[in-house]
Amino acid sequence: MSERKNRDADDGACVGPAETSSTPANLAPPAHVIEAASFSPGAFLADRCLEAAGLALALASAACIVMALGMGWQAAALICGIFAFCTVVPIAVRFWRERQFRNTMVSLLENTADVRHVPPLAPHAPTLETALAEDLVVGALARAEKENQALRNANNEYRTYVEQWIHEAKTPIAAAKLVLASMHGESAAALKGEIERIESQVVQALYVARSTSVENDYAIREEVLLELAKDAVKENARLLVGRGVSVSFDVDADLRVLADRQWVRFMLSQVVVNAAKYDAAAIAFRAWEEDAGTPQGRVLVEVRDDGCGIPAADVPRVFERGFTGQVGRAHGSSTGMGLYLVGLMAGKLGMGVMLASEEGTGTRVVFAFPCDRRRLGAQNV
Repeated sequence: MSERKNRDADDGACVGPAETSSTPANLAPPAHVIEAASFSPGAFLADRCLEAAGLALALASAACIVMALGMGWQAAALICGIFAFCTVVPIAVRFWRERQFRNTMVSLLENTADVRHVPPLAPHAPTLETALAEDLVVGALARAEKENQALRNANNEYRTYVEQWIHEAKTPIAAAKLVLASMHGESAAALKGEIERIESQVVQALYVARSTSVENDYAIREEVLLELAKDAVKENARLLVGRGVSVSFDVDADLRVLADRQWVRFMLSQVVVNAAKYDAAAIAFRAWEEDAGTPQGRVLVEVRDDGCGIPAADVPRVFERGFTGQVGRAHGSSTGMGLYLVGLMAGKLGMGVMLASEEGTGTRVVFAFPCDRRRLGAQNV
């Protein structure tokens, strides 16, 4: 294992894992919000300095009146004490209620990831002003949720339209492939290549449309890894043969991974296409298992090529949407969407992905499949 790590370090710059958590972001409040909410009795009184000054003035006035009536300082102290007790107790109760309310608010800010699920706080509001402010906030959230729902509906309608258009586009593509199947010669071969290129872009467009809701369109099952790799190669057989790319597999036929077959096959296919496009003469698949039998257990799949490689300055950005880099611009056929989709889907499926490359030597992409069998329950089809 140490030899593998040393070799990986020599391959060039790397980024990874290039995934986005499927879990909701932790919307923790800024530090100043928590600090303001955890107020002390001194801060409470400072916020009500006018009330405190009025109370002190009332006590002083009462003491002066009692003394002026000749009742003595003992009587003045007793009356002022009773007056102060009857005033301070309600203030202390109010302080306790406001402190409890603010602690509840801080807890919600720290632990509620979705503002739509914030529970009503009106019964706990210590003042009418606070209850009114809550009503205003709830109203604003309701309007925002209504607008968000309208945007989600519009996005779903657009996605449905794109998917329908893509499926309609597949029909003439299939018809053209049937016609070309009976044709021979260099021109026919060139046309077949262009038709397959169009089909590849149409399929990529379909996955782009679906990528906004991967979490609602996947099924994690136990799959034979070698079959997934061979399927990805088979899908691009004409491209690989046309460019003279050889493919080798160092993958145990019994090695299985927890994955969605459709999405993983697409991700592997994108890596294979990139290798062929960027001057690779050979592509090698290799897989091994790390930390077997532990909660951290995972299967690693390496796809290595001997193509032109990627400049070190471009490697950290290869998973960015629309990034083509120097190599992509030089070849003139890059859209910057292939690896972006790979990184996006890997994150949403709970996988890891890492890319390392050295210009002039080649590129390798490593996928990490967690072995946690609890993922088998994550099925949303």
